Amino acid sequence: MKFTKMHGTGNDFIVIDDRENRFLGKEEELGLRLCNRHFSIGADGILIVRNSNIAPIKMVIINSDGSYASMCGNGIRCFAKYVWEENLVKDTALKIETGDGIKEAFLTIKNGKVEEVTIDMGIPSFVPEKVPVEFKEEVIEKEVEIKGKRYIITTLFMGVPHTVIFGKLKDYDVAEGKYIEKYPIFTQGTNVNFCEIVNKKEVKVKTWERGAGPTLACGTGSCACVVAAHKIGLTEEKVKVTVPGGILLIEIKKNNNVFMTGAAVVCFKGEYDI
Repeated sequence: MKFTKMHGTGNDFIVIDDRENRFLGKEEELGLRLCNRHFSIGADGILIVRNSNIAPIKMVIINSDGSYASMCGNGIRCFAKYVWEENLVKDTALKIETGDGIKEAFLTIKNGKVEEVTIDMGIPSFVPEKVPVEFKEEVIEKEVEIKGKRYIITTLFMGVPHTVIFGKLKDYDVAEGKYIEKYPIFTQGTNVNFCEIVNKKEVKVKTWERGAGPTLACGTGSCACVVAAHKIGLTEEKVKVTVPGGILLIEIKKNNNVFMTGAAVVCFKGEYDI
């Protein structure tokens, strides 16, 4: 099996071209096997290239624990770079089918390579049924107690469920997300983001990803943090997000669409004896 190892601000992925559906039905097995950092390639997840009936190309995301993810911000930047540079789709405004609908990627090309990718991440939602979360009203700055510790949480849907907790990063261990992810009000679990406000135009974020654990970056999580911060008046519409793996630029447009800009990097290519 040929593969390409990539990362977006340190959030790393194994990209596999499976347009012939060779691994259809084996996605969970692949995620568990290939993402193991000690006995295999190692990654936060797998990005599978498939044919689409509604867009030029389809992205399937599998987390390192074998579970399925509908959307991944860092992953889709890597995916867009991969399909363009591998000549699978040569549009610089590229539509990609995901589990969260069709997303559009805008590619910046330099010397025949994709240097930067901007993704239209869509419109976020705080509606409890959409997240989903077992609350009748929107979860905005709600106090909960988990494992004896109190948190003020804001939860929204940004392609996948995200919970944002504002405060100083030094006051939280990202591993606390393991317990928050499974808190009973989150019927499908949640990604957990610890967000420190630097100023109106900059935040710092650490994320516990549902199905992957702590990662060096989370694109949807960075978007969720900016949306939540702007909602409660902590930031402006355009924000620089610093994550452990680098920097992402997030902008909320007038129609509430969220745009994310960042790099995508090819680490290496190889073959795996499957």
